[in-house]
Amino acid sequence: MLSVLCLAACGFQLRGVYTLPFDSLYISLPETAELRSLLKRSIVAGSGTKVVDTPKEAQATLLVMSDTQIKNILSISAAGQAQEYQLVRTFIFRVTDKGGQEWVPQSRIVLRRDITFNNNLVLSKESEEVLLWRDIQNDLVQQILRRLAAAKPPA
Repeated sequence: MLSVLCLAACGFQLRGVYTLPFDSLYISLPETAELRSLLKRSIVAGSGTKVVDTPKEAQATLLVMSDTQIKNILSISAAGQAQEYQLVRTFIFRVTDKGGQEWVPQSRIVLRRDITFNNNLVLSKESEEVLLWRDIQNDLVQQILRRLAAAKPPA
């Protein structure tokens, strides 16, 4: 009972449903894109908004301007081998209605994760990198949903 009271006092709350300000949304990503599938699943499960297949059916359109993934070298050893990398995903998007008016102006989300590298542990480090990219993508979906929930209808 005391732990529940402490959690309530600190402001902690589970991720709940997102109330999106539009009834239908078109996502301008290919049908086979993993990000589109995750977004669609999260929107359908967490709100009353319907994800449609064509922009004509949608009240709003999520336009993906850019989505890049980069692996930067952070440090190198005395032997000239990379010891640390930084995984960076930059996602630029905007949300418009059928008339081209903006619900969400062009926005940029940049997510970074650092990873160490060891030539003796190549397989485990590759697995760790895959997990970090997946974590970045899940974080990206949550940030996009929060921004969509905060969207304001065009005046």
